[in-house]
Order: sequence, then C-alpha cells, then structure tokens
Amino acid sequence: MAFQISKLIARVSVSMLSRVLEKQKLSRGVNFSLFHTALNSPPCARRGVNIAARSEKFSTSSATSRWFREGKGFSVSRGVLSRKRSFVVLFGTVGVSAAVLSSSAVCAMAARSPLNLDSDKSDWKDVKQELLSMSLKERREMYRTDYISLDQVPVWKHSGTVSAKPLYKANDELSLKISLFRGDITKLEIDAVANAANKTLLGGGGVDGAIHRGAGPLLRKECATLGGCETGEAKITGAYGLPAKYIIHTVGPIAHGSVGETERRALRDCYYNCLRTATENQLRTVAFPCISTGVYGYPPEQAVEVALKTVREYLEDNPAQMDRVIFCVFLKSDEDLYKSRLPAYFPKDTFPKSKL
Repeated sequence: MAFQISKLIARVSVSMLSRVLEKQKLSRGVNFSLFHTALNSPPCARRGVNIAARSEKFSTSSATSRWFREGKGFSVSRGVLSRKRSFVVLFGTVGVSAAVLSSSAVCAMAARSPLNLDSDKSDWKDVKQELLSMSLKERREMYRTDYISLDQVPVWKHSGTVSAKPLYKANDELSLKISLFRGDITKLEIDAVANAANKTLLGGGGVDGAIHRGAGPLLRKECATLGGCETGEAKITGAYGLPAKYIIHTVGPIAHGSVGETERRALRDCYYNCLRTATENQLRTVAFPCISTGVYGYPPEQAVEVALKTVREYLEDNPAQMDRVIFCVFLKSDEDLYKSRLPAYFPKDTFPKSKL
C-alpha cells in the first residue's frame, strides 16, 4: 500500500514538474528516463542493479543537491519559480525516493535468509513474530521435532467400572474438554504446553530440559529477558521449534515428600495461573505435564488431586474460554493414577437422558 501511494504521488508530481520545466525551458537538468525506469519496473525485476547505486541516483538528498550544485537546477537569472512550483519539485523528488526505497525493501524481503531456529544469533523477537504469522503448513516446515495434532489426542472417556466417588456433578460439556495423553509433550501441536521449569527459566532436567532442547536456543534467549519466575507464578514465551505456538512456564513447589498447605496452595497456583495466562492470550488448548512430581518430590498421588481439582473448578468458572486441557504423563504409574481419579472430578452422568 505504501509503495502504491508513493508511486502514484511520484507520477503526478513528476508530470507536473515536467510541465513546469518545459514552460521555463529548463528541462535539460533532469533525466526523466530515470524516473520512468524507477516507476514502471516491477519490484525485484532488476535484481542485478546495485541497490546502493540506485539509492544514490534517486535519493532526495543526493539527487536534489547534485542538480543544484552542478548548475543543472533552477537558474535565478532565468527567473525564480514560485514557492508553489518549488514545492512540487521537491515533493516529486520525495515521491520518487519513497517509491524506489519501497521497491528496494520488497527486494530485500524477498531475498532474506530463511529462519534459523538452531542459532542463538537470530533476533528472537523477529523470529517469534514471523513464526506466529505463518500458516500451519509453513510452520510445520520449521518444527524441530515430529508433531501430534490435536485430532490425534482423543477426548477422555470413562472405561470399565467406575470406583471413584464423584466429587462434582456430572457435566458432559466439561468432560469433553479433557484428554489424558501418555507421550511426549514436546510433540503436541496445540496452542500452548506448560513447562515445569525452575526459577531461572533457563532450562534444567526432566520435561524442562526436553522442552528447551526441542524449542532450540532462542527459547533460552527470550527466557533470559523475563527475570526468572517465582513458585506458583506463570510466564509465557514463544515455542520456536516446537509444534505448540507458546510455552507457559511455571515453577512448582519443592516438597521432598512433606506436603503442607503451603505446598498445596503453590501447586494449585501453578495450574491456575497457567490456565489464566492461556485465557489472557486467547489460547484455547493447553497441555500439562506432572508438575513437581519429579526431583521436586511432590507425591504423585497427592499432586493428581490438586491438578484435577484446579482444572475442574477453572473450567466451571470459564466454560467458554477453553476447548481442551490435556494431562500429559510419561510414566505408566502416572497414567494409572489419572485414570483412577478422573471419574471423581469429571463423573459420568449415570441417569439416562430424556428423549422428549
């Protein structure tokens, strides 16, 4: 749009300038073939032309000053043009300069190097913005890992005999928003994956290390600008080489087997703040790993209760804000825990629905 406007202004201005110069018989100082070439050649059609040379020919500062300096401009002895006509001359020159610079910018964009997600020399802000502006097909070419699309992750369903006592009322609408997935969280092609990070946000072991390795070095560069993260808080970054669009980092409590109200509240905050951050950024699909159950020592059988309770209550309060919450586990023992406790928080409606 900017190029088209500049081009139009330049054509009108140059046309007016030509008539002025003809009337004053001073046209010998301007080579209009240059203007014609700049205005009518398509963008990037003359890739062999040196950009610096073209800028020198057409830039406002160099061209205008050179015409006046070499005596090819407007002679006082031949009559001074009015201020209005002088403005037209300068305006035409500015229009031509804008058109040429816009054309050069288009050429530069077309010739730019492809994104490099393996180097920390790139500007993470530019890379993040470009990735988010890509179509799904384009983004898939940039993944540094295999991907699992959302339609490959089934919605959780009750199976077998339900032994857990329901803690909440049955709500099929909410139950359809839940998935239990045993596999690699770094491969999920969804809006956001939660990362069980440490306070530095600069990478560590377990799922934290796997997410950083999958995303690439630019994730660490962005994380370094966030000033760390306190226990229970959540901070969001781009996902770079991962199939997910974003990573929501949270820091779980360190329990080492001893869980009190402080640890329970902190773990609850981890899940809640991740969900809140997702909603604030219009993200509708989120996956959670088992937060704090690894080296931080939070007992898995207690952590699953906090996770399910927090997600259930958040969905009740914000039913229209989230499409899918995925509990992503790695160990078979964690999968069994979720299978046994999910019916308590997302119970099956045992009453037959009326057909009336």
